[in-house]
Amino acid sequence: MATVDHQAELNRAGANINSSWTRFTYYARRYPLGAAGLLIVIAFVVIAIFAPLFTSFDPTSTNPRTSLAKPGGEHLLGADFMGRDMWARIVYGARISLIVGIGSTVVGCFFGVIIGLLSGYYGGWLDLITQRFIDIMQALPLLVMALLMAASLGPSLSNTIIAISIPIVPHVARVIRSNVLALREMPYVEAAKAVGMSETKIAFRHVLPNTIAPLIVLGTAQLGSAILTEASLSFLGLGVPEPHPSWGRMLSESAAEYVRTAPWLVIFPGLAISLVVFGTNLLGDAVRDILDPRQRS
Repeated sequence: MATVDHQAELNRAGANINSSWTRFTYYARRYPLGAAGLLIVIAFVVIAIFAPLFTSFDPTSTNPRTSLAKPGGEHLLGADFMGRDMWARIVYGARISLIVGIGSTVVGCFFGVIIGLLSGYYGGWLDLITQRFIDIMQALPLLVMALLMAASLGPSLSNTIIAISIPIVPHVARVIRSNVLALREMPYVEAAKAVGMSETKIAFRHVLPNTIAPLIVLGTAQLGSAILTEASLSFLGLGVPEPHPSWGRMLSESAAEYVRTAPWLVIFPGLAISLVVFGTNLLGDAVRDILDPRQRS
């Protein structure tokens, strides 16, 4: 009897795997650009996690003898003015970009969801005060506010995450609030109130789970902006400091002086930034189309 039950469980697991794979291939064919974006993001995540497997060079070690070495040979993408291997710095720089991008997006979305949920569900004076603060925060573009926060907090990895996450909060809060305003009028919310469930429990148990779909769309859209903002802050000297390899700082160190004599110092970090932002944007557009039927073509 136990063997029969075990075999039935294996059959159900196999059916679920086949169903998930069928669903994935269907969406990949329907949204090929989104599938390409997903592959780009996965590639950068794999490179960031297993960076030591992709290069044997230390991204921070210098070698004056290989200063400004051209691409090819021992240094696949050349070396910078301090003799540091460019491929190693781009590979390890993917870690910094993804840590800052994902970290700031998660922190910003977390606080944005809480603020938007409470503001939209309870309304009244709480909603009025909260929305006025959000209006003030949204008056400045994301990059400008991140610059102000980074300049106030100082350059470091954790401060960069905080500086980028703060401007994300009002955008997430505004979207979640608008969604909650519609959800709180749904029949299941009225039913929960009728059986005596507390307002806080209704908000977090019944309303919050139904905001996951727009949150996923918003999070994937903000990820690319967060990575680009980190590169901009590092380019201006307000992001992740040395010795951490950052794509933006690599551009800042080489753009002015070596763009003509050693263009690979600018081209390869710029391509890395463009490719990862391009991939996250393609993925975000596909996720939006999948989760929002009104956006489907």
